[in-house]
Amino acid sequence: MIYDLQTTDDPRDIVHRSVQALVEGQVIGVPSETVYGLVASSLCPAAVRRLAQWTATCRGWHTHSDASNPASSGADPTDFVAPTADAGSIALCVRSSEAAGDFLMPMTMLARRMSERCFPGPLTLIADCDDSVSAMSCLPETVAETLRAGAGQRSSSTGGPVAFRVSEHRLLSHIHRYLSAPLVWGEIGLPDASPPTTAEKLQAALTAGTGESLPLLLDDGISRYGDEGTVVRVSGNHWHVQRTGVIQQAAMNQFVKPVIALVCTGNTCRSPMAETLLREALRRKFGREDVARVVSAGVAAGHGSGAAPQAVEVMGRRGLDLTGHASQPLEESLMSMADLVLTMTRRHRDAIVAAWPDRAERVSTLRRDGGDVSDPVGMSVEVYEQCADQIVSELEGWLSDLPPDFFPSDGPDGGPDDEPRQPHAGSE
Repeated sequence: MIYDLQTTDDPRDIVHRSVQALVEGQVIGVPSETVYGLVASSLCPAAVRRLAQWTATCRGWHTHSDASNPASSGADPTDFVAPTADAGSIALCVRSSEAAGDFLMPMTMLARRMSERCFPGPLTLIADCDDSVSAMSCLPETVAETLRAGAGQRSSSTGGPVAFRVSEHRLLSHIHRYLSAPLVWGEIGLPDASPPTTAEKLQAALTAGTGESLPLLLDDGISRYGDEGTVVRVSGNHWHVQRTGVIQQAAMNQFVKPVIALVCTGNTCRSPMAETLLREALRRKFGREDVARVVSAGVAAGHGSGAAPQAVEVMGRRGLDLTGHASQPLEESLMSMADLVLTMTRRHRDAIVAAWPDRAERVSTLRRDGGDVSDPVGMSVEVYEQCADQIVSELEGWLSDLPPDFFPSDGPDGGPDDEPRQPHAGSE
């Protein structure tokens, strides 16, 4: 049965019917922002097994238990391991990045960064999960095994990689509200390898691959992006793109970078100098300054003011250019991305923590002893020089003390920023 979300008078009824079908152990077809896919409740092992069998068959994965009919009801879903090119085609679909954090354990800095910046959205993130600390241990064992096989590795006693996605499609968001556990997502392809971007294409691909039809298929027209999502594998501080989709390599290169914010009051003296000096310190340490995104802001700053003349002069003496600086206030958009916020005084830190208490662990004073960097505003160039010297000393200490996984490392297949996209066969 096909339900058209765009013409229905009451979409709530479609949501309720979908939830009922999932709870009863059905596999249904749903839209997402990328492509149409199959979903099953992660608490229904039989449904997850059926989803895995259909996905494996439609994508041509080799299975061992029944070579003549890999979609047979008796096949063990762990009799396949997704090939590298298809890893992530079976994923755990959770409601939010916070919910993903319950499963993505232990949470590495890189996995957390990508989860916060890319979820919800067109990304599938493959990361290792340790059953001793991850909510994966709460799922049925066969479901966990299927998810790991779909991520490209067989299950082990200590866990293994699992693929995660958080869809921003309205329908899946509504379905998640009524379910007590995540969904398992299966992504099948058409015979010409093009992505199923409509409900009709999904059903056609399933019928061609397995001869099966879906009991419930939800139609919301052509998917928003009209292409597959990007699949990224993370291990520690290493990452690589396993499938380039909606999010291009150049964009991923930016998403994985740590963001360091330097904060003072007006963003015209101390924090602009600290921003410029940190970029130079990164260049000396790593050979390039773009290993991190470095920004500065002020807790009481306006937009567009230039740096103080004394600050410009002091930076110029060090061969650094501060003439193009434009002040900005510290806002939610920056705090939501910042991995590390360094303030010039304790009062700055207190003000930030009061406004963003959930970010307290990421906010510290620049002085590692908790003291203040004195404000040189209105003082002589010599005072600014002393302030800059103090900032340099503290920044060097911070760079030495940052954890080893703070800065990501590209994987073996990470390409340059302008790496061209290989189009799908049959795609427009």
